[in-house]
This record gives sequence, structure tokens and C-alpha cells, in this order.
Amino acid sequence: MLNPTVFREYDIRGVAERDLPSEGVESLGRAIGTFVRRQAAAGSGAPRMMTGADCRLSSPRLRTAIAKGLRLAGCDVADIGTVPTPVTYHSVLQSGAAGGVMVTGSHNPADYNGFKVMLGASTIHGEDIQELRRIIEAGDFTSGEGSLATVDAVTPYVEDVAARFAFPRRVKAVFDGGNGTAGPVLKRILSCLNVEPIELFFEMDGHFPNHHPDPTVPKYLAHLQAAVRESGAELGIAFDGDSDRIGAVDERGEVVYGDMLMLIFAREILARRPGATFISEVKSSQILYDKIAELGGRPIMWKTGHSLIKAKMKQEGAALAGEMSGHMFFADGYYGYDDALYAALRLIDIVSRSGRPLSGQLEGIPVMHSTPEIRVDSEDETKFAIVAEAARMLAERSYPVDETDGVRVRFSNGWGLLRASNTQPVLVMRFEAGTAEDLAEYQATMDDLLAEATVRVS
Repeated sequence: MLNPTVFREYDIRGVAERDLPSEGVESLGRAIGTFVRRQAAAGSGAPRMMTGADCRLSSPRLRTAIAKGLRLAGCDVADIGTVPTPVTYHSVLQSGAAGGVMVTGSHNPADYNGFKVMLGASTIHGEDIQELRRIIEAGDFTSGEGSLATVDAVTPYVEDVAARFAFPRRVKAVFDGGNGTAGPVLKRILSCLNVEPIELFFEMDGHFPNHHPDPTVPKYLAHLQAAVRESGAELGIAFDGDSDRIGAVDERGEVVYGDMLMLIFAREILARRPGATFISEVKSSQILYDKIAELGGRPIMWKTGHSLIKAKMKQEGAALAGEMSGHMFFADGYYGYDDALYAALRLIDIVSRSGRPLSGQLEGIPVMHSTPEIRVDSEDETKFAIVAEAARMLAERSYPVDETDGVRVRFSNGWGLLRASNTQPVLVMRFEAGTAEDLAEYQATMDDLLAEATVRVS
């Protein structure tokens, strides 16, 4: 059996050698295949499922096991190899497959791994993921003898993405692949475009020898910042391990976080599509929501998580959604899934057409004092209870709170957030304020509250 804690809100993830034994992953493959077959129309034949994986050391073992389970459930498997997550998404949409499974630990530590499961154009989440767990626990599998084939999904993806761009001005940019999956595919795309690339760590290596591929953590952007400053590039772009998260720095090496990247994209879209809808999440700056509304757009604050965001996008007909973590979902001119390679090219296109470096894209935006995501270790078994207790304590003290996802507290000159991560045993905090003094005060208030809530739950 798999560790039950790996069945999370929007994917399945844990420590590979502890939580994801091959036999359990094979059962997961059977459960996914069973779920897909039961969703398919009667008499429609064996569903076709695409499988891909990132370059983590455990990924080949897990990809083999998941494919075996899918075939035992009666699905035909088309394996696309070691690829970015958006290539897997693209392959499902372009091939008309019933779904797909991407083996990836995303931005998590190197010993983690997991699975993102597609059903048609959607990524399953919530109760559908729990249904997979229930199928495994009951042993309630369909049976069959599915086939296995290998498919080149990278070439169609490269051709599709590259054909969407024609930069009018050549831009010098630094790209940090983080030794994840972005490098080889991005290299092929950039060779087709009017850009002067400086490449960092494009070779795939699951040991991640230079730095961990998580562009939300400032220390992992140090190589990118130095290269941008030394080269005189107009911007720098980094990717996470499976290439669905983008990080960026401007020409001075200053970090541009995901919410401000989304604002840059939203400004460009609203110039063409007045009144468009945009969705972001609870960690994003209040400036993002206020500015989109000021520009005539319709901003919506929603829950964190790629599956949840994509579902909300479809419900609201949004042009774009984005997260602080660097997931960017373009329905405007694209397919609506999170693709950091495509997002990088959209950013370069804006810089190229404007004639200004990346810092110039935030002209006129108020400068707030804010923290990056602050991650506090917390047990999976208690982290949600701690957040619930903190929310109760804040309500007792008459603070205005938003419980869309965790608890977001409005202070007189800013806000603070506490939520439980759905992918790691951590609590996530973030703060924003008009002054550095207020920022420190709000963070201290929430730190004290968290400490008290943790003692109460323990």
C-alpha cells in the first residue's frame, strides 16, 4: 500500500523510497486506469493514456510501475519519456488521449516524487484523488491487457510553441534550467526565435548539483541574478524541476515575484481584452487585485493549487490565472494549463515589444514591503488543525479574515497569511505592508499566534 498521506488535494506526492513502493505505484496505475475506464463511454474501447516523467532519480522506476498498472487495468499506454510537465499536458490535448500521468516531484526536495493525473483536458483533484485511494483500498480494479508504445511528444510541442512568437526586437535573456527538465526543450524552442540566450544548468541531472530547482526560494536564484548583472541581460528566467513554474529577475537582478509577473501579463491582456477575468490565489499581493480592477479587469482571489486554479478558470472563463509560486495558466491565446516555458516566452515578447527591460514593465505600480513565501515545518497530521485553530483565535480577537484557503488577515496597512501546504509538511506564511515597520509588526503578530495555536493543537 501507498502511504495514505500521499493522496493530497491536487496531486499524489511523497518521499519516493519511503511512501511510493513500486508495488503500491502499480496499484495506483491500476486505480487510475480503472477510474478512467469508468469515466469513458461504454463500448469506447481501451482508453489511451500518456505517461511522462521528470528527471528525478526515482522517476524511471515510478514511470515503469505506473505504466504497468495502467496496462493491467486495460489502458493503452503511450510513453513520452523524460519531459516537462507541460509537454505531457500538450500531448494529451493534441493526441485526443483519455488522459495522462506525469511522474514528478515538481519543486519538492530531491527525495520526493509524485503524480499529476489528467482526465481529458483537466487535472483531477479533491474527491477524485480520494476515489483513487478508495479503489486501491477496496482492490476494485478493472482488468485488461493494454499495450505500450513510445511516442515523441517534444517535437510537436516545440513546433507549436515556437510558432506562436515572433519577437520584433532581439532580447538578451538568461535562462536557468536548474538541471531539471526545461533545458533541452527550451534550447530547441529558443533556436527558432529572435533571442540571445545565456544558458545556465540546461543539462538534466536528478542530483540537482548546482542548486535545487525551486524559483520561489530567493537563494536558488543567486546564479541567475549574478549572470544577469554580469551579462547586461534585460531579464533572467528560472524554472522548477518539471517546468511548470517560472521565476524571474529584472535587469538589476531584483526578483520579480509571481504576483507581479501576473500583473505584467494582465496589463498586456487588458490592453487587448477590456473587462477580462483574472484569477490568483491567497498569497498574492493586494496590489495585484486592486490594479487589475483599476484597469477595468475582473480579479478573483481563489485557492492555491494547479488543479483548483484550472477548474476555477473554466468556471469563470478567465483569460489568465497565476500563483505566487510561478504557475501561470494562459487561456488567452493558449490552452489554459500551467506552462513555464510558454510563460517565459510571453514575458520576453512583452519586453521585446515595449523596448524596455523587465523593471520597466512595473512602472507606476506602488512599491509595497513584502516577504517571500515563508515555510514553517509542520506535521502533515496536524498542519490543517493548526490553521483552523489560528483562524478561530483571530475571529475571537475580531480581526477581519478571509478563509478562502487558510486564513488571510487584513491589517490596517497590509495583510498576513497562514495556510497549510497541500504538497509538503509545512505551513506557508506571507506578509505585505505599506512600511517596513508595519511588515515587521504584522509578521510578529502572526508568529506569536502560530506558536500559540501550535501549542493548543499539540
